[in-house]
Amino acid sequence: MSPCSMSAAALMCLTVLLVFSSAAVSAQPIDIDVELDDVMDYNSTDLVDPKDLETSDPEFTVTLLNDDLEGTATSTSSSPVFDLLKVSDFSLETNTSDNALELAAKKKPSRCGKGNPMDDCWQCDSQWHKHRQNLAFCAIGYGRNAIGGLNGATYIVTDPGNDNPTDPRPGTLRWAVVQERPMWIIFARDMTIRLKQELIMTSYKTIDGRGVNVHIAYGACITLQRVHHIIIHGVHIHDCKSTGPARVRSSESHVGKRGKTDGDGISIMSSSNIWIDHNSFSKCTDGLIDAIHGSDLITISNNYFSNHDKVMLFGASDGDGSEDKIMQITVAMNYFGPKLCQRMPRCRFGTFHVFNNFYSGWTQYAIGGSSSPTVNSEGNYFKASRVKRAIKHLGKGNGNWRTYGDKFVNGAYFSRAGAQVSSSVYNAAKSFSARPAYMVPRLTAGAGPTGRSV
Repeated sequence: MSPCSMSAAALMCLTVLLVFSSAAVSAQPIDIDVELDDVMDYNSTDLVDPKDLETSDPEFTVTLLNDDLEGTATSTSSSPVFDLLKVSDFSLETNTSDNALELAAKKKPSRCGKGNPMDDCWQCDSQWHKHRQNLAFCAIGYGRNAIGGLNGATYIVTDPGNDNPTDPRPGTLRWAVVQERPMWIIFARDMTIRLKQELIMTSYKTIDGRGVNVHIAYGACITLQRVHHIIIHGVHIHDCKSTGPARVRSSESHVGKRGKTDGDGISIMSSSNIWIDHNSFSKCTDGLIDAIHGSDLITISNNYFSNHDKVMLFGASDGDGSEDKIMQITVAMNYFGPKLCQRMPRCRFGTFHVFNNFYSGWTQYAIGGSSSPTVNSEGNYFKASRVKRAIKHLGKGNGNWRTYGDKFVNGAYFSRAGAQVSSSVYNAAKSFSARPAYMVPRLTAGAGPTGRSV
């Protein structure tokens, strides 16, 4: 993938001043009662959109409003940075139920297209760019309650360069992710962001690359450490390098010394309620996505993986059972593309629901594991190339491995282990109702960033 060109019009340095006052607001907040049948349809306050960057006023004032903060942000730039959708009185458990999302997907099959419940949830809305935060209601699987920056300010990344790991400038991606309040982060235009050191995110953040082509590449990449409620959607993540040791800001109030990183695309440590959706991953120094040290409640979906050796690692060591046995991860509707070797994923200890993925080939194995994991493989499409074995049991402790409704092509095969297919053991490893395997090519046809195609 070639980096996207950047606009020549760089915005001036932005000064953001929060002043608690009752100044006029740019968009009045509204309270919304979200009904299950209206997840895709209800109208909300219009959010800042990249197409609306220009304003006739040389100076503007935007008010931030939520339950904890009321103030103003003032800038002399010609581009607004913040706006807010305020949503109240909703239940995470109710609005993210599997049954509701499945029904929503079935309601409008002709309009919504592929029948992929996550995509159907927001792509049915022709005005999705005005209702961006509705995406927070669209996850399925173990990470279905990840709300990211819902109910937070919408922040526009305008500056792809000038990465300062300890003192980031407003307008950069790094400035947004270290703020200690919810943020819904979007991008002003196509851009390539080359990070000098790992991008350490705080809780309640959404990185939303829809509508543009955004690459995080050729430098450090993303770290989620002891954080919760993160959504990363629609970004090209590739050519990630090992960096450090260095001093890096991890929040508004803390700069710390970091060791040498592995060079993962996304490194998840001791974190929960994570949704990684519609990204592309390739050519990183170590793993593309690693989840370790008791990370839990994660969904990895609709991503496109290619050109890499060790794709995904869930559990770093056979000695980490005390913390990793709680791990619950869904891997759904991803496209595992050309030139992949192994770890799609590689599992330890926890519970893993791997369903409706397309595997186009592997040079060692597709799914592997050790240390007694429970792996429920449902409705996947395994298309073997030279190596036929799709599953590999590694090291000690085979655990429980089930294949149910998978499709095997070109001689691919699955080595079952542990509990019988009908065992109740697998009830805990079922995070959503898988579609039939014959649907997988259609379900995964739109894997990876949607870019300007939506």
